[in-house]
Amino acid sequence: MSIEQRMIKVNGVELCTESFGRSGHPAILLIHGAGHSLLAWEEDFVLRLVAGGRRVIRYDNRDAGLSTHYPAGAPPYGLRDLTADAAALIDALGLVSAHVVGMSQGGAVGQLLALDHPGRVASLTLASATPGVPGQEQPDLPPMSAGLQALFTEEAPEPDWSDRAGVIDHLVEAERPFAAASRPFDEAGMRAMATRVAGRTANLAAQLANPFLIDAGEPWRDRLGQITAPTLVLHGTEDPMFPIEHGRALAAEIPGARFVAMERTGHEVFPRAQWDTVVPAILEHTEPR
Repeated sequence: MSIEQRMIKVNGVELCTESFGRSGHPAILLIHGAGHSLLAWEEDFVLRLVAGGRRVIRYDNRDAGLSTHYPAGAPPYGLRDLTADAAALIDALGLVSAHVVGMSQGGAVGQLLALDHPGRVASLTLASATPGVPGQEQPDLPPMSAGLQALFTEEAPEPDWSDRAGVIDHLVEAERPFAAASRPFDEAGMRAMATRVAGRTANLAAQLANPFLIDAGEPWRDRLGQITAPTLVLHGTEDPMFPIEHGRALAAEIPGARFVAMERTGHEVFPRAQWDTVVPAILEHTEPR
């Protein structure tokens, strides 16, 4: 299976994209979460979707992977810019619309894309997301775990970015608190992923910091009822960032949305143990209508 990699210029930035599958097949656009890059969508997972007759595009957001990056701590863009980038990318790829799959912050981008660029969204899949602005207090929904709250409030020491082994260790340990507690942490798999990330990312300090600093803009939870794209919501039963009630509320507030719980899953991009559930659900959801 050949991979078409392209640097595509949109909105004054360059985004690295990788396309899999045949151009005539229904297109799925994968939007990763904060701190990650297109590598978060494992190639084996992508190939399962391709085997189901889909064209799949994964890409690096600003400050991720090989895309345009800025000094760590000073991102000159906001969440609406990431949304405009996704819409422009769909156009640049020659697509009328795409089946959008967004994880965490990518799920926030997906919500805004469906609200502000509805013609670009053939269907919407939201994974490990919250209704509306990530990080905004939602009084009716449970907060993140105490462990994660401490993680975000404490000033964690940065690794020596010139020490490759130390950076890989840092990347592995950064993911551990987000994993499901009931399942052994896949340290070997995460270390292999971290090694790929460390070898590919243009500015790791920016990738790990800037996406968490961007302005989300005006809240939009009260607009979720305006989403017209067919929507699938996937959420881990052990998500410490956005407890599962966030996913249930998201599905309840989007007309006609279907909710699927991912057992023994935390705030993490689809663990392999969930692929037999997730892949058929996405393929069914992205069937031509």
